Amino acid sequence: MVRVNLRIAPPVWGFILENRDLSGPAGDTSLYSDRFSRASSRFAAFVFCSGAILAAVAGCHRAPGPDVMATVNGKDILSSEVEKYYKASLGENQAEPSPEQANIMRLNLLKGMIEDEILQQRAAKLNLSASDEDVNAKLTEMKAPYTQEEWDRQLKQRNITVDDLRRQVRRQLTTTKLLNKEIESKINITDGEISSYYATHKSEFNLIEPQYHLAQIVVSTLPQQQTGNLQNNKASGDADAKKKIQALRIRLQAGEDFGALAMNFSENANNNSNGGDMGFVPESALHSEPEAYAAIGKLKPGEISDVIPGYDSSRHVVGYAIYKLISREPAGQRELNDPRVQQNIRQGLRENHAQLLKSAYFEVLQREAKVHNYFAEQILKRGAE
Repeated sequence: MVRVNLRIAPPVWGFILENRDLSGPAGDTSLYSDRFSRASSRFAAFVFCSGAILAAVAGCHRAPGPDVMATVNGKDILSSEVEKYYKASLGENQAEPSPEQANIMRLNLLKGMIEDEILQQRAAKLNLSASDEDVNAKLTEMKAPYTQEEWDRQLKQRNITVDDLRRQVRRQLTTTKLLNKEIESKINITDGEISSYYATHKSEFNLIEPQYHLAQIVVSTLPQQQTGNLQNNKASGDADAKKKIQALRIRLQAGEDFGALAMNFSENANNNSNGGDMGFVPESALHSEPEAYAAIGKLKPGEISDVIPGYDSSRHVVGYAIYKLISREPAGQRELNDPRVQQNIRQGLRENHAQLLKSAYFEVLQREAKVHNYFAEQILKRGAE
């Protein structure tokens, strides 16, 4: 069932094991794609965090070198590589976990690396590996929103080098090329399938209340360790928060881009990396903040609000916000001739079909691969002693 009341989902940020485009604020959030996006997410979780693929290899295995944690069709995965991603996953400020938790993290990372290596080898066999030109173009796109200083700081916070990132981007682009060739290019959703889905699920396209597509810039009066914004900029108290939010509104009135200012200065870590985009918010969800609801209700698409205070349960001011109304969707039935309805049904059916095919495709590749996970064996051996 496709849900039409979208929840506000926090964006994911990071360079490692992620195919997200970091070139700027995300595009318009679909009203109808919640279920389908979850299906896609399930496949992503399957590829990178699925159960161990400890395929038994008949016969004797050569003794691994001291730095070898696993092999995939004879290709070594080294502990030094796993440690690099392990440190990157910890970030700059996260405390070191317990030895047992650390090994759980390493084991999961190794599983993902094994699965990724299977895909890389398949792509190489089909001559689908990403070129240097592909990699350079993607890195340029990723770097575009940042100054050199900001870019260097992002890499440092994630404990990765430019060479590490280049290697990861190459592997991600290679995987995308492989799946586009082997899966995506073979999927065709017909108009008949779209009509059939709509006829069966028509009620799902009936919005029971108006929806507001919003973006926000938030400045907090409360202390916190990390803001998540590109400038690592944090107000130091109520007076400083007022000064900062007013300065940002002046810049907005002067024509500066809302999404860029949100990425650089907003202190809501749930959406600042997404240009402050909150997605579609049901009208009833706005009623809990009367001042915000009143201000947003007066806006036309593209307009920004005045500075609006935010309160805690005791009505103490905890921050200030500026909202931008991107679009407003009235309540009512969306018909099949609405291009957005057709687009979202097509996209959803395509993603569901792709998720099924990708799961089956990877299952076949996994079964055919010769994998030896020495690290998993060592953990089991130590546990039995």
